[in-house]
Amino acid sequence: MVDELWPVDGARQVDDELERFYAYPEQLERPWVRVNFVSSLDGAVTVGGRSRGLSAPVDQRVLGLIRDLSDVVLAGVGTAVVEGYRGIKRTEVRAERRKRHGLSEVPPIALVTARASLPPDSPLLTDTVVPPIVLTTEAAPAQRRAELADAGADVVVTGDAEVDLRVALDALAERGLRRIGCEGGPRLFGSLVDQDLVDELCLTLSPLLASGDAGRIAAGAGAEPPRAMRLESVLHAESLLLLRYARMRE
Repeated sequence: MVDELWPVDGARQVDDELERFYAYPEQLERPWVRVNFVSSLDGAVTVGGRSRGLSAPVDQRVLGLIRDLSDVVLAGVGTAVVEGYRGIKRTEVRAERRKRHGLSEVPPIALVTARASLPPDSPLLTDTVVPPIVLTTEAAPAQRRAELADAGADVVVTGDAEVDLRVALDALAERGLRRIGCEGGPRLFGSLVDQDLVDELCLTLSPLLASGDAGRIAAGAGAEPPRAMRLESVLHAESLLLLRYARMRE
């Protein structure tokens, strides 16, 4: 069901309405995974190798809002490195919004990496208010895990050779982090889809035709059967469409 088709502007009322649109369910007793992606009209997930070529101020505003409403931001380490992630910053607006929702001032970033392949001098470790959580495996070199822990990361082993995403999400929930805002990349999203772990998809359609050989937003083994989703809300601004879908469960 479509809640509203509505141009976004800069009014305070719009900020309040956006919070209503993107609010997580209350009283969560399990991890709730919300995935956020931007795509061109012809399905490209990147321009010039990065998603920022598809983004716009309105999309970045919604991305910031989703981060503000999340307990934790989840991302694959490759995406974090390519997109130049740093720790999420504290701002007065963010702190006030999160306080109203009973959240910590700044959400941590949780990184999925089977080989613990985050450099110890990454800005995610050196330029952050809250240390990242590294979701890795027994197969990751012990020295790498130790170096990341020494650099301040919360290193969590969640599988043998591959990160077990169910174990990873449970580990986040054990830390009180149930509102999970996932920012990709496509391999992580595909794995979440394959394992039926996606509760919501927030998809921004950028008004661009990109062509080229860029991948799609999800790349995995293939969900069987495909996961049925229900349209929850539609916003539009500056020719962008911001769609929110929720998982249909029996």
